[in-house]
Amino acid sequence: MSVTLDHVTRTVDGIPAIRDVSLTLERGTLSVLLGPTLSGKTSIMRLLAGLDKPTSGRVLVDGEDVTGMDIRKRSVAMVYQQFINYPSLTVYENIASPLRVKGAPREEIERRVQEAARLLKLEPFMKRTPLQLSGGQQQRTAIARALVKGADLVLLDEPLANLDYKLREELRAELPRIFEASGAIFVYATTEPSEALLLGGNTICMWEGEALQVGETPRVYRHPDTLRVAQVFSDPPLNIVGIEKKGGLIQYDGGVQGAATGLYAGLPDGAYRVGFRAHQLEVANGAAGRHVFPTTVSVTEITGSESFVHLHRESSNWVAVLEGVHEYEPGQALNAALSPGNVFVFDTTGRLVASPASEFSGGAQGASRDASRKSSSR
Repeated sequence: MSVTLDHVTRTVDGIPAIRDVSLTLERGTLSVLLGPTLSGKTSIMRLLAGLDKPTSGRVLVDGEDVTGMDIRKRSVAMVYQQFINYPSLTVYENIASPLRVKGAPREEIERRVQEAARLLKLEPFMKRTPLQLSGGQQQRTAIARALVKGADLVLLDEPLANLDYKLREELRAELPRIFEASGAIFVYATTEPSEALLLGGNTICMWEGEALQVGETPRVYRHPDTLRVAQVFSDPPLNIVGIEKKGGLIQYDGGVQGAATGLYAGLPDGAYRVGFRAHQLEVANGAAGRHVFPTTVSVTEITGSESFVHLHRESSNWVAVLEGVHEYEPGQALNAALSPGNVFVFDTTGRLVASPASEFSGGAQGASRDASRKSSSR
C-alpha cells in the first residue's frame, strides 16, 4: 500500500495552512513530521486521514484518488496528544472496541487484543479502567486500540507531549519496535528534533505549511538543504553569523577575522551565512586553528551531564553545550571558539553550499548518538 499527497494545498479563512505539498508514503515505513507549532503537521495528518479536504491537489491510495472519500471508508487510525479512551470501559474493552464495531468474531477479538496488549506491555492492566492508569498506560491503551484496528495508515499527533520525562523516554524506546512489528504506514508528528532522531525512519521538515525537505532522518539532520531546515532540526536553536570571504581571510559580522581554512577555503569570495549547532561551539581561552569570539555569559543551565551556556555577542545570542558542570556567572566574559571545518555554510538565499563531513558521515548510528545525548540532557 502507498499513500500519496499530490500537490496538495489547503487554505483556511484565506490563510494557507498547507502549501503545495507532495509526498508518497509506503507500507512498513515511519515518517516523522518535524516542525514548530503551526507549521502544518496536524493539517497534513488531517488530509491524510480524510478529516479535511484539500483546497487543491489530490490524495491517492495505491494510485486511486480518494480525495473526497469518507474517513469511515478509509483504513486509518489516529492517536492524539490527549489521552482519548472510553472512561467507563476496561483496558481490554477499550482496545477491543474497534473490532466489536466491525463485528469481528470473539476468537479474533481475543487474539488481537492480547497481541496488542503484549506488544505494549499492558497485560497486567487489562481489567482496569483508564482512570486507574498512569498517563503512559493510558496513552499505550490508545495506541493499542489504534494498532488492533489493523489500519493501513496510523497517524500519531504528538502522542507523547503530555507525558512526563520518564514515560516519554520509555515509550520513545518502544515505539520503533512497535512500528516495525505492525507493518503499517506510520506518520508521527513532533516539535522535537531529538525525538525525530530517536525514532529514525524518514523526516519531513515542515515550516509554515511547506515541506522543506524530505529524506532519511540522519541525512536531513546532517545535511540540511537550507538554513531554515537546519533551524527546524536544531535544538538548542541554531547559532548563526554572517561572514564575508576575501581571498585568504574570513571577516565575521562584528569584526572578528580568521584564516579561510577548512570549509571556507573552497568558497568563492563573497557574503555567506554560517550556521553551527550548540555542540559545535567550544568555550576556550585559545584554540589552535579555531576562530575565537569575545562573548559574555547570559545564563548557564546545568542539567547534570551537560551545561547549556547562553552567550551574548554583538547583536546576536548563541548557545554552547558543554560536557559536565560549568558554573559561569551572568556577565562573565568568555571566549567562544569555532572550527572552520565544523560549520554549515549557506549562501545569501539560504541554500547550503558547504557542510562538515563529520556531520553526515556517521549515518544512522551517529545521529542516534546525537539524539541520545540530547535526550539524556533534558
